[in-house]
Amino acid sequence: MPYHMVKPSALDLIKHGRKDFADVQRYSADPRAFLAFLDTLGVERAGLINYVAPKIIGFTPEVNDWSAKYCSAAPDRLIAFGGVLPGTVPDPGAEVDRLAKLGIRAIKMHPSHQVLSPNDYMDGNRGLAAVYERAQANGMPIMIHTGTSIFPGARNLHAQPMLCDDVSIDYPNLVVILAHGGRPLWMNEAFFLVRRHKNMHMDISGIPPQKLMEYFPRIEEVAEKVLWGTDWPGPGVPAIKGNIEKFKALPMGAAAKRKILYDNAARLFPR
Repeated sequence: MPYHMVKPSALDLIKHGRKDFADVQRYSADPRAFLAFLDTLGVERAGLINYVAPKIIGFTPEVNDWSAKYCSAAPDRLIAFGGVLPGTVPDPGAEVDRLAKLGIRAIKMHPSHQVLSPNDYMDGNRGLAAVYERAQANGMPIMIHTGTSIFPGARNLHAQPMLCDDVSIDYPNLVVILAHGGRPLWMNEAFFLVRRHKNMHMDISGIPPQKLMEYFPRIEEVAEKVLWGTDWPGPGVPAIKGNIEKFKALPMGAAAKRKILYDNAARLFPR
């Protein structure tokens, strides 16, 4: 992320307890350094999750151009996510089209940081409807943060997974990824939605791998719709390597692990 855009209070939380923040800044400034880091981990490709949340986090629409430029250094390995927040651009639908042409592969929404609910289009938010319509037309997945946030000012009421149920009903061909699987309060909601909707997925980033089977004891039933992730370098998220090792050690079938670690993401984000 472009950390120079982040509000001081949010940046303090990101840096708290993180001894490797100097490395994080170096990777953010130099994609080739980040790729070399991924090589040491055996990670083939990475999603750079950026979004627009000017009031709470500090990210303005310029974050999209930053994300696209960063990932253009190695588009075969770096997957650019961007954001479109109604009210911050004149035409949200046109902005989605622009991002698609820029090389942005998916849209990230963060309801608790953007202070809107995923289904606000039902109450007349035509800009949000346009985001979904154009994302669906462009074949761009929408990743929606679900679960709590501890960032100053975050409005967690908006981040309940069930608010995404309407989205998959009204936009059945739109791929929706529930980030964090609703952790830690709404795991059952997320699991239900992933089972219900053919284009609903979830990622397991931000969930301690050793807790995954406790939170989702039936995760193998939806293994073809689950994406591995870390949320690194978010608050409280340790090193990527340990996350991988702990996930691989879970009492889960090899086929399910392969889908979660590789196959599902490779299908959603083909080269």
